[in-house]
Amino acid sequence: MLEDEVKKTIQSAYTELLEKYSFTPRQGQRQMIADIANSLGKIQVEEEGADADDRKPPICVVEAGTGTGKTLAYILAVIPVAQALNLKVVLATATVALQEQVILKDLPDILAGCDMEFSFAMAKGRGRYLCLARLDNMLAGNDSLNAMLDLYGDAVNAPEEGTRQLYQKMLEQIGAGKWEGDRDDWQEPILDVDWKPITVDTSQCIGSRCAHFKQCFFFKARESLDKVDCIVSNHDLVLADLALGGGVILPPPRETIYIFDEAHHLPNKSNNHFSAFTRVKSSITWLQQCDNAIARFSAEPGLMEAINCGIDFEELRKNIVATADRLNDAWLLLEQTAESVDGLDTYGNSQQHTFNLGQVPEEVRQTAADLETYFSHLFSQFQELQDSLKKLVDEATELQLRTLAEQWFPVIGGIFSRVASSLNLWASFARRDPESAAPSARWLTINEYNETTDISLSSSPVLAAGNLENKLWKECAAAILTSATLSALGRFDMLKMRAGLPDHTHYLSIPSPFDFQHNASLNIPKMNCAPSDTDKHTAIIIQALPELLNADKAALMLFSSRRQMQDVLQGLPAEWRNRVLCQDDYQKAQLLKFHRQRVDKGENSVIFGLASFAEGVDLPGKYCTHVLIAKIPFAVPNDPIEVTLSQWIENQGANPFMTLAVPEAAFKLVQGCGRLLRNETDQGKITIFDERLVNKFYGKTILGSLPPYRREIFQQQFEV
Repeated sequence: MLEDEVKKTIQSAYTELLEKYSFTPRQGQRQMIADIANSLGKIQVEEEGADADDRKPPICVVEAGTGTGKTLAYILAVIPVAQALNLKVVLATATVALQEQVILKDLPDILAGCDMEFSFAMAKGRGRYLCLARLDNMLAGNDSLNAMLDLYGDAVNAPEEGTRQLYQKMLEQIGAGKWEGDRDDWQEPILDVDWKPITVDTSQCIGSRCAHFKQCFFFKARESLDKVDCIVSNHDLVLADLALGGGVILPPPRETIYIFDEAHHLPNKSNNHFSAFTRVKSSITWLQQCDNAIARFSAEPGLMEAINCGIDFEELRKNIVATADRLNDAWLLLEQTAESVDGLDTYGNSQQHTFNLGQVPEEVRQTAADLETYFSHLFSQFQELQDSLKKLVDEATELQLRTLAEQWFPVIGGIFSRVASSLNLWASFARRDPESAAPSARWLTINEYNETTDISLSSSPVLAAGNLENKLWKECAAAILTSATLSALGRFDMLKMRAGLPDHTHYLSIPSPFDFQHNASLNIPKMNCAPSDTDKHTAIIIQALPELLNADKAALMLFSSRRQMQDVLQGLPAEWRNRVLCQDDYQKAQLLKFHRQRVDKGENSVIFGLASFAEGVDLPGKYCTHVLIAKIPFAVPNDPIEVTLSQWIENQGANPFMTLAVPEAAFKLVQGCGRLLRNETDQGKITIFDERLVNKFYGKTILGSLPPYRREIFQQQFEV
């Protein structure tokens, strides 16, 4: 139960904010605050020695339609509870734009508008911060730097003059106290090719043993997180922390209330974090580079004697060569496997085959088991070498030896990280999935690069359920999941299945306060054409757009197929092509900027975009008065994860089309339509070029799940 003092704090803060900013009280916002706060009232202070299996941290899922004011709601509900229980709050978003909005506007506005007091800070991954040791190496040049560059296939030489000048400028700005090593705060965008050499991942960082530790930007930023009430992060960083066991980058899960905004992204992002990947031929080349690096390492004067580890370096090099030889055998087998399958899906310069239910041929599985053993040996040896280098940094009495150890650590750490990644992939391909659980998706891809061919193998969970259940839902103090769209066809079944939400999860759906009936119409024109007839469907869209958009200054057209998007663009008259800003021609932020500039000048502007423009695009008022959607956004039928999940669902006796494809399509269509009304005063039109919404039973189900827009069915007709 919530303490009366906590209730009073929440109620008082809400009243003050309404008065300060002249907000209109919203029933949905009040309901969201109350439901979250009441859920958090079930947090139980754990007793020492309590059985971990008995834990049932409160999980609250809130679908809050656009205009609810969900950021204010979850902050007011969570912060006072967390402070009363001495817990941290981690607020994780899926996009940088929302993260910046929360940190730069939402939280400062709340603090300025009421008597609540709390502190907050931004949390970023290690890769967003410059490594001072790396910067020194890049400017100085040394053998370990050359080994590292050689290892990653780069030219073995110092940075080019322009890049060296950039690094020198960075050093000067740091020395002057004008820059804290944060990539996002540098005065201009930094290219990945320039940034990668001066940052590190976990395996390449020597931590407190580094000579630059006291000045380290990442650790200084991390130390500041211990002093704040609310940490604003992103889904990827939370998942990375959980994958490391939790409490490594962010506070320990059991001391944390998590808020996941844009929570519909969480399952897919989780799958990405627990997936595995390798390229066979490039791994063979990389192992040869590893052998060269170890030869160079073992020739460092005095280093071999000083590290004092039990590694036989001749044996290590033999293991590296033997692993490369076994990979050569795997390459030949995988070539034969690719040739023997019934058909390969083609994507540009690559071809792909998804193994049925994730089950690879027995000969491939046996080869994977052998490679798992080979990489396990390398994993143990490089882990021991990495630990020995850490110890040498601590204990070395000679500056030269300590410096050598510090310089070589990121090289050995980089090898160890890639060995671990390869081990994960081959272990997955060697494993037989338990029959009681959803399988992993496993697939093979043939890639063509400049007249050379490589074969890559990939593995991914098809459901995030197991990983999230074990690492998050059972371990957190509490979790709030929210987004404008979380349900599909009016139910939360899809989210529950993909995210593995426990049975005690509390669900709430708050409709948008917008007047959909009066502010927007939904137009489905008569076309006498199914989207499967691609040529005719495309021709009808080309013919219809000038008539439909004639009165609209600003519109957004969403496609499910890149090819159809390009075909429609090329088929339009020149006058209309000049109005279009196509996703393929600009970065997203740049395209949206150009669109707004055109509209502000009174010019016509139409955005052509794919799935990424169906969410996270905010074009209120005059910037978008018409949203057009080419067809029901069914998932790509040959996505390996979705294919494997569909096969598994069918094996369970269910219909994958109705269980998976239709709810997912309905979910995406709601998101796409949601680009139209962004404020209560917005008005406009939605046009969907897909008669299946009217004449198919599943289409009628999808249509019924959309907001109550004013319907205009078959009031216009287009033919070719």
